[in-house]
Amino acid sequence: MTRRIFTLSEVSQHKTKLDSWLIIHGRVLDVTKFLEEHPGGEEVLMEVSGKDATKEFEEIGHSKAAKKLLLKYQVGYLQGYPIEDDNDDDEVIMDDSTSSFKEESKTKEMEAFVINNNDQYTSKIATFLEFFLPLAASLSYLGYRYFAGELSK
Repeated sequence: MTRRIFTLSEVSQHKTKLDSWLIIHGRVLDVTKFLEEHPGGEEVLMEVSGKDATKEFEEIGHSKAAKKLLLKYQVGYLQGYPIEDDNDDDEVIMDDSTSSFKEESKTKEMEAFVINNNDQYTSKIATFLEFFLPLAASLSYLGYRYFAGELSK
């Protein structure tokens, strides 16, 4: 099985009720057959048809079953989007060329996004500075205003 790579302009050409595609998390989905079955109605899908619908998909809070259903309607990937590992070694085929290449391991790519937060001492200092310091400053100001008002009477 091969994976096709689509550009955003190619996906944007599929925005009718007879041919409706959208993008969620870099996956290009042909949702034409799903329009009538969608629990929110076909209008919801038609609003984002031909576009990246990732934000809208996540804002609704879809179930795990709905997220698995994405794979059923997937026809390819968006060009330039990191391809998630689906636990297989499929080839990726570029639309504008005949050459194909194997999907690279994503471990190096993910290492750039790992934040190592093992320093508990720094975390406690940050908590103190973010919460207790403004609280102390506010109480000091209110105390000053109270006693300054009492002394002027």
